[in-house]
Amino acid sequence: MAKKLNLPLAAMERLLRNAGAERVSKKAAELFAEVLENTASRIGEEAVLLAKHSGRKTVNAEDIKLAHKRR
Repeated sequence: MAKKLNLPLAAMERLLRNAGAERVSKKAAELFAEVLENTASRIGEEAVLLAKHSGRKTVNAEDIKLAHKRR
C-alpha cells in the first residue's frame, strides 16, 4: 500500500511547472512529494533536537535555518 502523502499533488505539479516542466505525470508529482516530505522531516527532526539542546520546547526559525544548513 502506498504511503499517505501530506503535500497536495497539485502543489507539487505547480512547483515542477514553475521549475520549467511543460507536463508532469502523476507518478512524478507523487515521488516529488515523497522526496520533499522526507527532506522536510529530516530537517524538522534536526530542528527539534536543536531546540531541545537549547533548553526550549519551541522550535524557532533559527533552528530551521541551522538544521537546513547542517543537512
